[in-house]
Order: sequence, then structure tokens, then C-alpha cells
Amino acid sequence: MSSNLLEKLSQVRLLVVGDVMLDRYWFGEVSRISPEAPVPVVKVERMEERLGGAANVARNAASLGAVSALLSVVGDDEAGRTLGRLLDEGQIDAALHIDREIDTTVKLRVIGRQQQLLRIDFETTPSHEILKAKLADFEQRVVQADVVILSDYGKGGLTHIAEMIRIARSYDKPVLVDPKGDEWGKYAGATVITPNRSELREVVGRWSSEEELAAKARKLRGELGLEALLVTRSEEGMTLFADDAVHHQPALAREVFDVSGAGDTVIATLAVMIAAGADWDEAIRVANIAAGIVVGKLGTAVVSREELIAAL
Repeated sequence: MSSNLLEKLSQVRLLVVGDVMLDRYWFGEVSRISPEAPVPVVKVERMEERLGGAANVARNAASLGAVSALLSVVGDDEAGRTLGRLLDEGQIDAALHIDREIDTTVKLRVIGRQQQLLRIDFETTPSHEILKAKLADFEQRVVQADVVILSDYGKGGLTHIAEMIRIARSYDKPVLVDPKGDEWGKYAGATVITPNRSELREVVGRWSSEEELAAKARKLRGELGLEALLVTRSEEGMTLFADDAVHHQPALAREVFDVSGAGDTVIATLAVMIAAGADWDEAIRVANIAAGIVVGKLGTAVVSREELIAAL
């Protein structure tokens, strides 16, 4: 990555919209099986709270030096206030609309001997009125952004995603979407979507060769009017299908510790690189390196600008 491109990273203004969540981790020692049921007993010794979902995307972009803004919905509860505090600490410009009818999404993970033993989710869908207010806020904020990320975790916070894409594109802003579910018509008009291998398979069906995958990708891009489609493929690396060519990056040979949040790192890095002026090939090369670093960390984590520079 050129020094000129590196300098531009800190000038990138990113707007992230989507489902936020609070990731809680309870770390403990496991030394016996419960007498009540055949399950391990975890003696909790340490607790951590981290930004999850779209908030983790914004945090990843900020850690690379970008000016990161976030728009989302939380409940009027302790978890929502904790998210706000963590976002402030991460120097992320967050507009969190409060919906008093919902609970903030929380994912609680119990970790014993560096292994995840259990995950408990708390979540409810935001109300229509709050989502309409968020849409109006989006139209005001998108004007200041260089690039927009719509991070769909299927929690209901992106009900108006088709309208958001239309608004952003009317201002000529690149829009990157991390998709969820199998109904992708609502993502039509985005610049690029970034499914993982299983998410893409759910929508286009299985493929038996690289040629068949390329044909399915070309057909999907045509149907949705996308400039590009980036498929993250675990041990097979990642492949970007664009008008000019197919760009592939092999998986980096490093120990995989935890893949949670890796997709957040990929889309954040890709967006920052594109906004800084990188071409597709360079953007996915750097995103692939960032993903290789973050899967070596436990839980939802980020890659710092210094770590990325050292790896490059």
C-alpha cells in the first residue's frame, strides 16, 4: 500500500448503518461437571464488553484511522447505555435512536479454557416509528460521508434498506452491504455486497467449479445491478467478481482462533480502502490481510492501523 494511500485513510469519512449489539464475554475456569446435568461448571473470573454488529464495523473502520459515524437503534436500557459509552471511548460519532419498546440486542458468550461453551442472545425488533426517524437522520448524514456501509444482521434495524441505498446512490456515494437471509432484492443498486460462502450458496445454489461460481456471480450482479460481488470463502480465501475481472486472494496461512466478527473487519477495510482511492485488487488484498490478523484474536476484535502496516 502506497504512503499516499495510507495518508488518505485518516481522511475517509464513513457512515455505518445497521443492527448494533453488545457482545458480553464471561471468562472462567472449568474444573468439573455439574451434578445437576452433564454440563461443565464455569467459575466466572473475568467479564468483558465489546461492540458488536454494525458497531464493530464502525470500530474496525475507526481503528484504521477513518472518521467513523454510526446510525442505529437501541433500547432504553443498561446495554444500550453501555454501547453508547463504548462508542464514545472508541471516538465513533454515534447517533443511537432509543426505542423504549425493545431490549438492546446482547450476545452473551461463556468462555472456558479459551473455548466458547455457550452463547445466549437477547433481542427484539425495533418499532416502525423509530425506523422512520432513523431514515430521516440517514438522509441528513449521508451527505457528509465518502462511503456508506449497511450492516444487516437480520435484527430489523434495516427495514428501509432499499430506500437508504436509493438515497445514498442519488448522492453518488458508494454503498457496501453485508447481507443476511435469502431475499437480496432489497440490496439492488448497491455498489458491492459481501456475503460469505454459505450465504451466497443459500441464494444462488451450489456450484461445482470456479467457472460455475463465476457464472452465478455474474447473473446475480446483473439482477441486482451491482458493480461487484465479494465472496469470503474461509480456507479458500476471498474472490471479488467485477466488470473488469475476477480478483482472488488466497487465505493467509495463520492459525484461526475465532472467526466471529471477521466479516465486519473485511467490509470495514474494503470500504475505507475504496474511499481512499484504491482499486478493487488492492482493496481486497488489504482486506484479506486484515481478516487474517483478526481471526487470530478471540471474539469480536479489530485490526489497528499499525498492525496492518506491519503485515503489509
